Amino acid sequence: MNHKISLLLPTRGRPHLLKRLFKSIIDTTQDLSNVEIIMCIDDDDPQSHNIDEPGLNIVKLIGPRSSMGDYNTRCLNRSTGDIIILLNDDLTMETPGWDRIVSEFILTIPDGILMAYPNDTEGCGKMCTFPIMTRKTCDILSNPYPKEYDALFIDQHLLDIFLRLRHLGKNRMFYLENVIFEHNHFIDGGVRPDASYSHKKRFSDSMAFLSLRYLRQISAQRLLSAIGGHPLPPQPSHSILEKPPGNLLQAFLIYSSGFLLDHGLPLRRRLILFMGFFKYFAAMKSGLSFLKRKSYEIYGCQ
Repeated sequence: MNHKISLLLPTRGRPHLLKRLFKSIIDTTQDLSNVEIIMCIDDDDPQSHNIDEPGLNIVKLIGPRSSMGDYNTRCLNRSTGDIIILLNDDLTMETPGWDRIVSEFILTIPDGILMAYPNDTEGCGKMCTFPIMTRKTCDILSNPYPKEYDALFIDQHLLDIFLRLRHLGKNRMFYLENVIFEHNHFIDGGVRPDASYSHKKRFSDSMAFLSLRYLRQISAQRLLSAIGGHPLPPQPSHSILEKPPGNLLQAFLIYSSGFLLDHGLPLRRRLILFMGFFKYFAAMKSGLSFLKRKSYEIYGCQ
């Protein structure tokens, strides 16, 4: 079976990075006719409107500025592929025939319910930076990229769902170590911070992550039901975002009740999340930027 692949690609103000990404796709893709790129571009970003590349099937969605969750959802709804991959514009594909490798791997999971992720050369397999899912999996999740995430935590959100599924007894999370999508992140000297980085609201996104834990547990249960051939439990109609803590005591209480008492995850994961979020809040209060980075990085540890 020749699975069609949809690459979802929100972008803003980075035509030079898009050119580099497009070249890497052309250089490494075995069957370009079987790959589509769905780009989401802000209507106030005219320099990106005319971006194109001969030989690539590119669809552009131009609209009002929104959250990253909304961009990805709009791309997903417009896509036609059997395999859905989230991309950043600051990556390059390095593995020849990556599309064949991904398609052949999907065939090893008969029911098609899974999340895989490539080697981003940064996290040593600890974070699903560019998640790969089948359309069937996206349909079961119903809302795989919640609009509540302004710019960050979508990968952590999906990782958390599949960690919960593994805790329920079904491991459908796969690290494709030999498929390299190199993430040229500015923290590692890849690119300089620009408008796409400066608007990110890391703390508000972290509160969205905390608030959506019930949605993630239901999502894991829906996957488990689908694997077992049982009716899917209904998704919650909406999620209420919790108010952020105002001081260290409030942070301790909110994060301990939100993470440590969440039995949908193994204890080690709950401790990691509690420590990471609490340290990040403390770092914001103290202004210690190195602690912010270290606590942020710990969110992805499995």
